[in-house]
Amino acid sequence: MVFKILLSIAAGYLLGSVMSAIIISNLVYREDVRRHGSGNSGATNAARVYGFFIGLATYLGDFLKGIAACLLGRLIGGWDLDSGFTCMAVAGFAAIVGHSFPVFWRFKGGKGVATGSAFALMLDWRIFVIALAVFLAVALITKIVSAGSIAGCVAVAVGSLVFVRSIPAMILGVVAAILVILMHWQNISRLINGTEKRFVFGKPKAPPRVK
Repeated sequence: MVFKILLSIAAGYLLGSVMSAIIISNLVYREDVRRHGSGNSGATNAARVYGFFIGLATYLGDFLKGIAACLLGRLIGGWDLDSGFTCMAVAGFAAIVGHSFPVFWRFKGGKGVATGSAFALMLDWRIFVIALAVFLAVALITKIVSAGSIAGCVAVAVGSLVFVRSIPAMILGVVAAILVILMHWQNISRLINGTEKRFVFGKPKAPPRVK
């Protein structure tokens, strides 16, 4: 069991370290998204810099790698309810850590919201639905994505305590939510100071021409 958990951690972390925003910005625009906007390699900054569709593609990429990490963990742990679900949760959590501190990109990554939402879905679909509803409500009311993300994380933490029966998975769900909140520490500081900017999609940027 210990070997399966360690293998799940390694697999989840490596998958999480594959950064959609950096790959897309390099492929399409031949530049690193981290050199623009907030310097973050998540979907929000990608949308701010390149527009809606690049932001959406980034979110889907980061979301799907979270799903893939959880499924791989479940495959490693087997379909036994206890060991399989534990390895799934371990791999999903490791993917969030990998996204936040990617080994392939000098440990400078994103905040883990998209990958974390995938983890929430794999823990229990009800957690995902509640967290998504909270995120949308807060983000639409405040027009501030970080506020919605933080509120959504609180919902994930509470949902993990209510809906997840596996103790290890429940703990990882709460810790994952706390980690993503902590990754927003600069946003939290600006929210407290009243200086956090409201979200506006960037104008789509044309790819460079091939010479």
